[in-house]
Amino acid sequence: QLQASGGGSAQVGGSLRLSCVASGFTFDNYAIGWYRQAPGKEREFVAVISSEGTRQTIADSLKGRFTIFRDNAKNTVYLQMNSLESEDTAVYYCAATALFLPTIATRYSYWGRGTQVTVSS
Repeated sequence: QLQASGGGSAQVGGSLRLSCVASGFTFDNYAIGWYRQAPGKEREFVAVISSEGTRQTIADSLKGRFTIFRDNAKNTVYLQMNSLESEDTAVYYCAATALFLPTIATRYSYWGRGTQVTVSS
């Protein structure tokens, strides 16, 4: 089970930190990814971090603004979002995979429910 939280409203240029807490499986055996889906759009890859936390992949369009990190002692992965833009408005989902840093959504086994992020000016 994955539970994403930390969403909410932010202003353009602001920051938010999302959390994804896992339970029910061996967390440090899984890479954790973040996806987002804006209204009327397809689900989009955001970032993924390896099981031990030493490797990350960030979507090219988000590099420099978003970072991903994890605390395996807390079964938690974080998505730090800075310099937010209105285009970042979406529901953000976290997902778990036993594969290495996949960016394709179908490669993920477990999905959380998502947390809404709304960015306005």
